[in-house]
Amino acid sequence: MKRTLITSALPYANGYIHLGHCAGAYLTADIYARYLRLKGEEVLYVCGSDEHGVAITIAADKEKVTPKDIIDKYHYANKEAFDKFGMSFDIYSRTSQALHHETAKEFFRDFLQKGLLIEKEEEQFFDPKAQMFLPDRYVEGTCPNCGYDHARGDQCDSCGAYYEQLKLVNPKSLVSGETPIVKKTTHWYMQFNQFQQFLEEYIESNAGEWKDNVIQQSRSWLKQGLTERAITRDLTWGVHIDDIPEVPKDKSVGKALYVWFDAVLGYITATKELMNQLASEGKANPDDWQKWWKAEDSRYVAFIGKDNIVFHTIIFPAMLKARGEDYNLPENVPANEFLNLEGQKFSKSRNWSIDLKDFENDFPQANMTSALRYTLAMNFPETKDADFTWKDFQARNNNELSAILGNFINRALQFLHKNFEGKVPELSGKHTNYIAEAKELMNSFSSIEYTDLNIEKYESINKNDADLLFAVHNGIKQINANYDKYRFRDAITETMNIARAANKYFNDEEPWKVIKTSREDCAKTVYMCVQVSKALATLFAPIVPFSSSAIFDFLNETPHIGESTLRDDVRVNYWDNTLDFSIESGREIKMPELLFARIEQELIDAQVAKLGDKKAANEAEEKPADQLIEYDDFAKVKLKTAKVISAENIKKSKKLLRLIVELGTEQRQIVAG
Repeated sequence: MKRTLITSALPYANGYIHLGHCAGAYLTADIYARYLRLKGEEVLYVCGSDEHGVAITIAADKEKVTPKDIIDKYHYANKEAFDKFGMSFDIYSRTSQALHHETAKEFFRDFLQKGLLIEKEEEQFFDPKAQMFLPDRYVEGTCPNCGYDHARGDQCDSCGAYYEQLKLVNPKSLVSGETPIVKKTTHWYMQFNQFQQFLEEYIESNAGEWKDNVIQQSRSWLKQGLTERAITRDLTWGVHIDDIPEVPKDKSVGKALYVWFDAVLGYITATKELMNQLASEGKANPDDWQKWWKAEDSRYVAFIGKDNIVFHTIIFPAMLKARGEDYNLPENVPANEFLNLEGQKFSKSRNWSIDLKDFENDFPQANMTSALRYTLAMNFPETKDADFTWKDFQARNNNELSAILGNFINRALQFLHKNFEGKVPELSGKHTNYIAEAKELMNSFSSIEYTDLNIEKYESINKNDADLLFAVHNGIKQINANYDKYRFRDAITETMNIARAANKYFNDEEPWKVIKTSREDCAKTVYMCVQVSKALATLFAPIVPFSSSAIFDFLNETPHIGESTLRDDVRVNYWDNTLDFSIESGREIKMPELLFARIEQELIDAQVAKLGDKKAANEAEEKPADQLIEYDDFAKVKLKTAKVISAENIKKSKKLLRLIVELGTEQRQIVAG
């Protein structure tokens, strides 16, 4: 069995985590980590704050504080929010620590010694008033591609185009507001082009296994051809290289590693840091970080949002390959698309956002955290952008968590208290061999079709029992298959289906009626419901760990919810045999408390009202409506499919093509972009 290293993209420490982030790279990874731990597998889940780069210094300038003040503020706030959210990181590190700087410099120095870095003198915008070179985010101007007048120095947020800084039209310094001059500076470039073939083979070897959006975006980058890419910048905040012996002093002053280069190395740093901590406790060796990153019996899964795909499928693998020490490359990169909020993109500037810390302040109850985790998980943007709405949050809580899972636990355990003095009933009479027969029946599910079962040969098992046993057995099989393929929504749907089957069992058995005629039969039903309650506590643990812990507590059972096991000497598979009938007769069961309180409409209305000005938020969508034509006008339009016969450039134009198209029996000439 391979050990599994899991990483989530390091959140940038210049703002608070919002729900879109949670659905993109964090909750998915936490569910997966808890699932594997419950199966008894060895798991390391690392994350931490990305604390370098220009955005940090910009935030510091705006707030008139130091970069250290900014990263401390957001690092600790986000760490606390993650803890309350139930994230089971083995370590939540940060890239500003000395160990990370040391690791990043080791990579830089190694690449320098191997001749993989090229020193280049280049021209860059310089602010003479502020006396500083301007990193890309410190200069703004007009996009050379689309004309957007608030484009950044290296990328246009409007059209998405990348370009060299000096191609920006009408540039202005965001530091002084002045027009910058052009001045020469020295930077080091990584020759990523040397890894073109290796990366093409790596990506294609994972086609069919990785998500299509990950493969296609990676192919697109490789199709353009990799080039040399600058890995240093003129920055006052970051991993500086002026103490590396091979770098000339006169050229290295004020030079720091580009944040995208050092950030991905934060995963390795975090692993080193944790192993050092465990070594101080006598539970590991400092060098054990290597078994997670280099051992053949380890695998690496990187959870990210789609905006980070290239850095984890192209850039980071190339860096690991270049290091040449048999680093394991990501076995999978299950990137999610984006989560929208009430039909629109998250935007803190428009107050169209829900920060995780704000949700937790409004709803400190554990059951509300469970409702949030469940709602986000059922709306993971796995294959396309998805949407979080407060109405759906209410419906998921009321109609699924409360009405299905919570309803079964409360009904079954309250019935036990009312009729069996709060203790698991004895199996007697014809049900004496119920456990053995149930196990035999479940073992047979793998070899025959359910419709071929001969239930009549079992003395204590009726069709309701068989239906529930099959639902649990087959459900776990489907859940495993979906988790293993990173289809979280399908896995969670199958999990809730088991809770539905448990409710159906309780209804069909009608213990409130049966107890009047056969206490023996009723006892069997209640006994089975207790065992299934434990199974549900386990199966829901990756999704709603706090609520699962509460169910375990009702059952007077040690909670197993997929928390970190790195400090444990023994790992146990609680998952595959979750319906093991281990809750013995006679055990006292606690009176259950309400797991999921109903969420009333007033609460939802209050949360929606907190969002930004809807009129302003919708303005962009409403404005084009004035230009729409009536349907009767549209009905006059004739739509035809044409075949392109030829295409050629139009002289003196960089963007237009002359096309000859064929429409049935005629040909036409058109001009296209």
